[in-house]
Formats: sequence, C-alpha cells, structure tokens
Amino acid sequence: MSAPHPTHRCRIVLVAPEIEDPDQQAATIADALAGGDVASVIVIARDADERRAQARVAAVAKEAHARDVAVIVAGEARVAMRAGADGLHLEAAAVAELAQAVEAAGGKIAVGADGARTRHDALELGEARPDYLFFGRFGYDTAPDPHPRNLALGEWWSEMVAIPCIVQAGADWRGVAAVAATGAEFVALSSAVFAGGSKPAEIVAQANALLDAEAPRLEGAA
Repeated sequence: MSAPHPTHRCRIVLVAPEIEDPDQQAATIADALAGGDVASVIVIARDADERRAQARVAAVAKEAHARDVAVIVAGEARVAMRAGADGLHLEAAAVAELAQAVEAAGGKIAVGADGARTRHDALELGEARPDYLFFGRFGYDTAPDPHPRNLALGEWWSEMVAIPCIVQAGADWRGVAAVAATGAEFVALSSAVFAGGSKPAEIVAQANALLDAEAPRLEGAA
C-alpha cells in the first residue's frame, strides 16, 4: 500500500471524512498527515458529478503524495485512474465484481474491498486475489472500541491468509492497540481522528506512539 516502513508493525489507514468542499477536505487530511506515519488515505468519492469526484480525489492526492502516502478511492474506477489515485476500494463487494475489478486494474492500481461478515465471505472475496480486505464498514466506527467481529476476522485472516487486511478501529484512537494485537497489517481510523473537536495531527501522533510501543512486529509488513 506504500513503501515499507522500518518498524514493520501495524500502520494507520485514514478514512477521509465526507466533507462537501474538496479543498476543505484536502486541508483536513493534510492536517492529519502532519501527525506522522500513515500508510494510505481512503477517499469516499460518491459525488454525482464525476468531475467533482475526480477533483476531490486529486486534491487529497496532492497532499498525500507529497508525504509519500497512498490514496485509495471508494468510488468509480475511472475516477481513481484519472485522479492519479493508487488504489480502488469496493464497498460491500460481490465476488464477481471484485474479480472483475482486479482483472481490469491489471496491477496498475491496488484493488481492495469490504463486505465480509463471516469467514466464508472473506475466503470467497480472497479468491479474487485483491490487494487487501477491509474488515468493517465506513461510518460504522461510532462506538469507542473496534467491533468484536472485525477483530476476530482480522486475527483469523492474519493467521491464515497472506493477503493483507485493514481492520476498522472505533471512535477512540486507543483502539489501534487492540487491532494491532490481531496481527493485522493496517488499522483504519476515521471518527477517532476527524470527529468534531478533534485535533487530527495530535491524534495521529498519539496513535503512532501507541503502535510503536505496543504493536507486535510483523515480518515483512509494509
């Protein structure tokens, strides 16, 4: 998802808040990235106007790429490609849909998905050979702690499958430690960083410090 990190431990993935103004959204992301290590930013580009969606992604990509952070688009593949994103995320993906997206990407951009609620679901999606699976759902990180199902799936997946996974944390940034303990390569933060009154850079810095202190080291983690 980005260049190898020397600590080889679970890394942060930011799910960008859905802000109407693209420039304000990009500035908010830039603030968070000032807090330290982030592997990638997922931008939810649901704009009805494709040009606006593309501008949204491009604005975030400008800030992220300046800091060597990958950008993943939850939206249309053509938006991701045209805006210079590094990956495409499929929400609640069907196996056939994911397989088609992986084939169409041809290795030019990363392709990942969420939607697995059981081990069976996850294994079926894994047959499409995505670059990662995401355990969680955008906007459902309102409880303080990570969802137990997501933690359980992340731990099982990390032990059994070589494809990396992202496990969604909760509304309290300290939940990154519970995610890291599963062996997951990445922990997704959104409301914990961007909820009203938060100071994104400070929270990212604190989350990284906790991961540095408590996250198990992963062989070959990126």
